[in-house]
Amino acid sequence: MATTARRATPPAQLILRIELAGGRLGHGKVELLEQIRDSRSLAAAARAMGMSYKRAWELLGAMNEMFEQPVAHTHPGRNLAGATVLTPFGEHLIALYRALERRALRATAAGLAELAAASRSRRRARRAPAAVASKSAARA
Repeated sequence: MATTARRATPPAQLILRIELAGGRLGHGKVELLEQIRDSRSLAAAARAMGMSYKRAWELLGAMNEMFEQPVAHTHPGRNLAGATVLTPFGEHLIALYRALERRALRATAAGLAELAAASRSRRRARRAPAAVASKSAARA
């Protein structure tokens, strides 16, 4: 029986999203580029991320339009040697984003730890509204 691995959610996490004149670049688009790099297939990248091929195609098109240079080239119908390949700029974009992400995480680590320590656990947060409602009902 296959089990699905769940990602452990850190107590607090920083997600980097960069707003550019031509659009947004965040972890999802960069992960799509990494999946394309690894599989050399847009369809395989989409499957690995649990998204439709159409959505992956739209995201890749948006990234190609977002920058002066394309991030990937597609060769529809070519299944043997890979139908989608990253350009050197696409490879550079991944490296640049991941470097920015590492720097941001280092710069915010102490603050994230403080926020995590001060935040309610998900279990307590879900129960809190019911507890407030029952206390209000008891007072009435």
